[in-house]
Amino acid sequence: QVQLVESGGGLVQPGGRLRLSCAASGSIFSINNMAWYRQAPGKQREWVATHTSDSSSGILSYTDSVKGRFTISRDNAKNTMYLEMNTLKPDDTAVYYCYAIAKTSEGGTWAPYWGKGTLVTVSN
Repeated sequence: QVQLVESGGGLVQPGGRLRLSCAASGSIFSINNMAWYRQAPGKQREWVATHTSDSSSGILSYTDSVKGRFTISRDNAKNTMYLEMNTLKPDDTAVYYCYAIAKTSEGGTWAPYWGKGTLVTVSN
């Protein structure tokens, strides 16, 4: 199995910055795409950003509301993905979830994995 654990959430003022981390562990053979999702109170979970498998030349994608403010990155040697969140707005308040498509060391097929989330609150 593969476990994803998010960290770095907390309370930040509007205009501030925060860095989220997602650490993957377990019997990992390979991790393909990784992504961040978020769910605001009373809202549906939405996709935020995706980083394809190559840590240096992978394709980065963002939802329109965070373009120019958030930066996704990953360190494959550490099996860790990051989300640099800048110029934060109250509308960014949500539980942020890590997502990854991975294959275990025992082989088999690719499978999706989710973290349990970390809360980001943007408020004075």
